[in-house]
Amino acid sequence: LTAANRLTHEILEGLSTNDLRAASPNAIIASPLGILQGVDHLFTGKVERVDTEMLQTLLAAGITPVIPPLGFDGDGKTYRVTSDTIALALGTGLKAAKIIFVTTSDGLVHQGKLLKQILAADLIGLIGRKELSPEDTARARAAASACLSGVPRVHLINGRTDESLLAEVFSNEGVGTLVYADEFQQIRPAQKKDIRALLRLTKNSVLSEELMKRTRATIEKQLGDYYVFDIDRNPVACVALHVYPEANKGELAFLFVAPSHENQGLGKKLIQFIENKARELGLSELVTLSTQAFTYFQSKGGFAEGTPDDLPPARREKYDQSGRNSKVLVKKLAK
Repeated sequence: LTAANRLTHEILEGLSTNDLRAASPNAIIASPLGILQGVDHLFTGKVERVDTEMLQTLLAAGITPVIPPLGFDGDGKTYRVTSDTIALALGTGLKAAKIIFVTTSDGLVHQGKLLKQILAADLIGLIGRKELSPEDTARARAAASACLSGVPRVHLINGRTDESLLAEVFSNEGVGTLVYADEFQQIRPAQKKDIRALLRLTKNSVLSEELMKRTRATIEKQLGDYYVFDIDRNPVACVALHVYPEANKGELAFLFVAPSHENQGLGKKLIQFIENKARELGLSELVTLSTQAFTYFQSKGGFAEGTPDDLPPARREKYDQSGRNSKVLVKKLAK
């Protein structure tokens, strides 16, 4: 209790120093954890409910609630509750868009590598197969549980790294491990405000002739064809589907993943997303053009090498005019 109260006081003191209003409310209603496997856990408790009405009132008034890992029962008794449990209860109770766990490690590690992001369902699989360290497993359970309870994203960052919280909030690349509820929720139609980010994101690939040059006006004219993959509301990958109804074909174009998020399966997910869209539209075939990534489309996307004759007439005309001599790849869509 002493440590929890001391830390709460330090946080309140820091917020006050910066002229920010804050309060430490008794919003966690708890009960005894009880006797488990013959061990009486005494003053360790479990969350019964969260007084969300109180917290919403504070937030509406511009007051930041500072919640220690403590809960209280109707008799005024105090119980220690794990911070993970408190965070989960608060996040789900307040319908938070995101929970950030500030830990003493860089994130979740699997087979010696830091997991930058992982789908909650996949994380549950790792937990079930006991492929995470005991230290990571408890936090992973809390993160996965939060996603399954309606919190879209959970981020685990290292509190011992300077400015890690600022980097997570304001950087496109972020830090730590991001756990998310639904991979396709991260793919959304591009908006006009995204165009600048897309041009900046793909600039180097255009210069190296991996991607065909597009102007702001070109993208804006066909904005409905473009999709972005968001990580914490920042576009880190993109793709487009150009439809040629006269040929009943679609072109998968503008596929790009930021270097900071390569080798995480984002490109394959975007290809699958476009395939699903094409099938929904009743298209019989997808084509894509590539000067350098054709083997990727063949191995990861199931495309086969075709010829310029496979292109819709309108696209063939642009192909001939471009002089890029791209390889044409084709994928038949099963109905």
